[in-house]
Amino acid sequence: MPASNMRVWPRAQLLRVLLLLASALLACCKPKEQAAEARDPPRVGVVTIHARPVALTTELPGRTAAYRIAEVRPQVSGVILRRLFTEGDDVKEGQQLYQIDPAPYQASLDSAKAAVEKARATATSARLKVDRERPLMQALAVSRQDFDDAVATLKQNEADVASGLASVETANINLAYTKVYAPIGGRTGRSSVTEGALVTTNQTTSLVTVTQLDPIYVDVTQPTTTLLRFRRELKSGQIKSAGAGHAEVRLVLDDGSLYPQAGRLQFSEVNVDQNTGSVTLRAIFPNPEEDLLPSMFVRERIDEGISERALLVPQQGVTRNQQGQPTALVVDADGRVAERVLTADRAIGADWLVTGGIADGDRVIVEGVQKVRPGMLVAAEEWKVAEEWKVKTAAAAPGAD
Repeated sequence: MPASNMRVWPRAQLLRVLLLLASALLACCKPKEQAAEARDPPRVGVVTIHARPVALTTELPGRTAAYRIAEVRPQVSGVILRRLFTEGDDVKEGQQLYQIDPAPYQASLDSAKAAVEKARATATSARLKVDRERPLMQALAVSRQDFDDAVATLKQNEADVASGLASVETANINLAYTKVYAPIGGRTGRSSVTEGALVTTNQTTSLVTVTQLDPIYVDVTQPTTTLLRFRRELKSGQIKSAGAGHAEVRLVLDDGSLYPQAGRLQFSEVNVDQNTGSVTLRAIFPNPEEDLLPSMFVRERIDEGISERALLVPQQGVTRNQQGQPTALVVDADGRVAERVLTADRAIGADWLVTGGIADGDRVIVEGVQKVRPGMLVAAEEWKVAEEWKVKTAAAAPGAD
């Protein structure tokens, strides 16, 4: 065909023609899809949500810390003669741990005592002289100057006695310091010295560390919002009180077992970390068997009472949209899928505690979520958790076909 006879279609007109053809094609197919969907709607498993009483608990991760730690250092210099404890054993407050050679300090004490006796003898002689010269001075047989010199000499000798007594006390203290005692009761660590080692007064290296383990602290770091929520719940009585400003808490060990003794959590922290906006909450637990050791990872469990009409949604039925909001697909009374944006409070086991977006009686899709979308007609079946678990367990059992 000659080029002059060919009809040239403008681009906009061609686009409109293509759109009309696509619309006509969709219009033809849509009734067929809807008919197919109505005849064989996809099957989904749903859980009907019912309000029920639920015990609310919060677990806070933390670490144990020693109640008291004492680093034992010598207060006098000398040679270690004996170590009087076994490393790793428990010691009592005031129990002797080391014996430093007392010989030089005993000699200093003896010398100080002798100096006191000498000063006392000199003072006695000066006192007798004053007593003799007093009547003579009154009778003008001795000059006033000689009497005043005798009185001054007596006072100087009495000061020498007092100074000597202080030296005796110092020598006694230093002699007592040759016995190194435990300042607190607790468990001993490794000794840094053995017999024959030379130690010096107030050295930087400790001889041994004594750690008190009963009771023991548990420190948890939480946002200030958690602290404020706990304070409100404690004030309202929702959290069980263990005294003024304290809440009763339990402890979950790293292996999942529950520590038998209850503790007290304090809400008196006033220092907020400027970088993270968090506070450190400290709990104290009895530790009579010393099962808890410093720096162990544990979880504190706080009972926050019972929510009488709690709505729990299985976690497998909850996803997140592009904004990061938790969502769930529900089946309405007509059998069609609808999307709900949820307000999730916390995880309780395998469920989310939901405070908004779901109502009592809603059917949440927990199986087949990937094959449906909002607006679709579905065939909903109640999801039987226990039955599915039995089937999966039987299939995985040895000898199963």
